[in-house]
Amino acid sequence: MKITKLDRKIINILLNNSRLSYRQIAKILKVSPATVMKHVNDLEDNKIIRRYTTDISFYKLGYEFKALIQLRISKGKLFEVQKKIAKDPHVYAVYDITGDFDAVLVTRFKTRNSLDKFLKHIQTYDFVERTKTSLILNVMKEKQDKIE
Repeated sequence: MKITKLDRKIINILLNNSRLSYRQIAKILKVSPATVMKHVNDLEDNKIIRRYTTDISFYKLGYEFKALIQLRISKGKLFEVQKKIAKDPHVYAVYDITGDFDAVLVTRFKTRNSLDKFLKHIQTYDFVERTKTSLILNVMKEKQDKIE
């Protein structure tokens, strides 16, 4: 699918507020609601728009500890370990990375003790050779504001 200027404008509007109706988006862009609906449907069908979500303040919900956890995983077991760890509700994201480690987790915890328990638990997994944890002190940006 070739992305048009109108597609980009629609995506940028949805990045800012995914609750807007087709009619509201159409009014902003000065096109018809049917045009917006067709473009959004095409973007969804082509998996460019994958889901609509809510931006939650996890800090205000009591999740005071956010950490990046790097993992070194035995050869050939990367996906197996990642799938297992990804099921944990503390894990926000799992990425394959390059460098000295094989994967990085983005995690959230309400207490230091729950972070400690999680680390000790994943270190017992077969094939997890080493972990390295970094606490996130401040979040400067955590949202995609716009695409070009």
